[in-house]
Amino acid sequence: MESKAEVEAIDVRYVAHLARMELTDEEAALYQAQLRHVLDYIDQLRELDVEGVEPTAHPSPVFNVFRPDTPGPTQPLEATEANAPRTRAGLFIVPRIVE
Repeated sequence: MESKAEVEAIDVRYVAHLARMELTDEEAALYQAQLRHVLDYIDQLRELDVEGVEPTAHPSPVFNVFRPDTPGPTQPLEATEANAPRTRAGLFIVPRIVE
């Protein structure tokens, strides 16, 4: 379990750097405070007695809820192609991307 000092040591700017985000000083202070509140709430949850409570992935039972895959009405090819900048022989032409 982390102590309050360890929580304070979480560097919001470093986490933002990992996410390729740029933060202003005001945003960094705001996010640091929000992170502190979230972690305080997690500490409250850790105090709960969950002995004998089975872990769940979802609050209510969920089973396969797949619908049958049946074809339905579609829009005409001409209407679909009208939304594309370039088409040829019923295909969308997209820019080549090579990194």
